[in-house]
Amino acid sequence: MGPSIGRRTVLGAGLAAGAALALPARARAQDKTIRIGVLTDMAGAYAANTGPGSVLATQMAIEDFAKAHPDIKVELLQADLQLKPDVALAIAGDWFESRGVDLLTDVPLSSAAFAIGDMVKAKDKLAIFTGAASAEVTGTHCGPNHLHWAYDTWSMPHAVVDALVKEGGDSWFFITADYAFGHSLEKDSASFVTAAGGKVLGQARYPFPGTTDFSANVVQARASGAKVIGLANGGTDTANCIKQAAEFGIMKAGQKVAGLLLLINDVHGMGLQAGQGVLLSEPYYWDLNDGTRAFGKRFAARMTGAPMPNSAQAAQYSCVTHYLKAVAAMGVDKAKASGRAVIAEMKAIPVEDVIFGKSIIRPDGRVIHDMYLFEVKSPAASKGPWDYFNLRRTIPASEAFRPLDQGKCPLVRS
Repeated sequence: MGPSIGRRTVLGAGLAAGAALALPARARAQDKTIRIGVLTDMAGAYAANTGPGSVLATQMAIEDFAKAHPDIKVELLQADLQLKPDVALAIAGDWFESRGVDLLTDVPLSSAAFAIGDMVKAKDKLAIFTGAASAEVTGTHCGPNHLHWAYDTWSMPHAVVDALVKEGGDSWFFITADYAFGHSLEKDSASFVTAAGGKVLGQARYPFPGTTDFSANVVQARASGAKVIGLANGGTDTANCIKQAAEFGIMKAGQKVAGLLLLINDVHGMGLQAGQGVLLSEPYYWDLNDGTRAFGKRFAARMTGAPMPNSAQAAQYSCVTHYLKAVAAMGVDKAKASGRAVIAEMKAIPVEDVIFGKSIIRPDGRVIHDMYLFEVKSPAASKGPWDYFNLRRTIPASEAFRPLDQGKCPLVRS
């Protein structure tokens, strides 16, 4: 077991690595080291979703790869994008131009992911997005040099909306983070509501980031009379909305609250008392099978506070592991020369791991696998720490993600 990892440790390591990589152009050209940059949120609304946990999962993938391929040197960089697109772009540009980064991952900000997707296409580098959630990453903003791993704003709410409408939740009101991700999550979820015969009664949008008091939004949602309040947000925003809804007696009065992109750490943050009965969809749960349990326990043993990994963090291990398999298969020189060539190699190799089982990389860059519909347990039903979910349904990969012909990706021929 390695040492526990916290925010300060990770930041220090990233700064040290960054300083070491300010190489002269000739030295960079002769360099044989694969460099992976984790561009994440270390202190904002998505820090618990990604942050130090995403860095650790990436480090674990690198360590496991090194055991089988000690001859291939891999270095890890990390940086905090501060949930600002301009900061994210500045870091990405510096990493590719001056730091020798070959793969950029995570990016829990969809607007930044759109722009970085354009950047890696222009530079023939590679990005794999695990933190960004907008389905448009592989829709209208798809590209030949980036992939979308884990989940998105189509796959996460799809099963939740379908289940709730079938159970009588046929009128909805959305509380939405006012930026690209929130808009995409609301739009996709609303389309599922109407397709199932339900109605959308309205929405309340709030400034992102920086909002902590959602009482006005919750009151507006209650006044709408909607049977279901859909939360088109993520991270601490979702947890705070659910806690504040519980404080206002929303659930006790009969309205349901749907976490449209809810991860296990969000449930941990709000507690089972507030979260019990909430439906959510995830592609990974630490207590799903022997493989997920083994990874979860390894991860928790090295994280401060011993949290179990969520889907985004587990996806970092999955995508980096598969990327490094492709590097080993094609050779370091070819991998460093072209991100597009690496994606071709990644598609040629079967994608299978303990995180998601078997996956497929589609032509639009969307990685598909099974998804799961869960219900949050009551405090009495939970048998211990992080025992939070009851499995309601398995959604096969062919149903879990937006059909390839509906994404309007320019790479997909009709």
